[in-house]
Amino acid sequence: MSSGLPPTPQSPGNRKKGPKTLPKLPLSAFSPPNTGTSEKFPLAPSPSTVHPEKVVDANVRDIDLTRWKAEAGPVLGNLIGGIVVSLPKVDAELVSKLSADKSLTSLVLPFSLDDTEHAAASVLSNSPVRVSLVTTFTKATPQAVNSLKWALGQGRPVDIDIHAPLSDDVFEGLEDLLAKARADIPSVPPIILSNLLPPPDQLELPLVKLMNHPTYRTFQAQIAALSLIPEVYIKYLPPSWNTAAPATPSDASPSLESAEAKQNKEWKRRIKMYLGPVMEAFGYQRIIFGSASSASTRSSLTAGAWYEIARESLAELGVEQEAVDAVFSLTALKVYG
Repeated sequence: MSSGLPPTPQSPGNRKKGPKTLPKLPLSAFSPPNTGTSEKFPLAPSPSTVHPEKVVDANVRDIDLTRWKAEAGPVLGNLIGGIVVSLPKVDAELVSKLSADKSLTSLVLPFSLDDTEHAAASVLSNSPVRVSLVTTFTKATPQAVNSLKWALGQGRPVDIDIHAPLSDDVFEGLEDLLAKARADIPSVPPIILSNLLPPPDQLELPLVKLMNHPTYRTFQAQIAALSLIPEVYIKYLPPSWNTAAPATPSDASPSLESAEAKQNKEWKRRIKMYLGPVMEAFGYQRIIFGSASSASTRSSLTAGAWYEIARESLAELGVEQEAVDAVFSLTALKVYG
């Protein structure tokens, strides 16, 4: 006969253990990886199909434009909508000669941060074409501040080619130089930095080690700091890596690819390691393509070969067409045009 009382519950130690409730995966687990440039899904178009409408090459250092156009090859040559030519010295006759080329967007005249007088001053006011200025940076000095302030006061774009390893002290000097030279200038023109994208690389480091290496973390921090200066732009130039980049582990096995194709693929991986943080910090609106390397180095790549690597590296980040057009032409026209 039932007592009507509920059964005595088992002690915790005697209970049967049922199946555990598994945690649910977050929706982010099914999302495409974050490239820093696009969160859209499905994947972006194949990089081989993403081309700029036209190209403005903002870093031509060969004053023999016929030779440069031959080096550019048919792919880049057919897209050229303008070129920015950097002169080796201030020469009024050379300015007059080059100004006749219909593809010319601007000429860039050199000046030294160490000089108190600047020969470029006489050409700036009499040039038949648009003219801007370029200098090299190795260290910050009081005279460097005065010279850069003079250049910025001309109201023309100023390129700064960095010719020194950016140790903490040198980088602090660069920041100090930019801050003091910009002070009291009513309208600061664009300041374009070279030899940072990509920077001189430690090619002995495989990518898996590079991404956690102190030099790479320093690069990321310096790029983030420079991006806070609204007038600063970054030039996207060929690397001075005259040796083959080391293969990543997945590419160490034999392949039917040519040695050149393997090297280009590895270089693109390495370039994207630097391009990604610059895109994140500066946005595509402040990156400018050029086919010649920094004046402190010499790249083994032709203008046409670098264009293909640079374009594919950018496209493989999954960017939209407007970003490709900005990097390869529109921003250069805005700055130098």
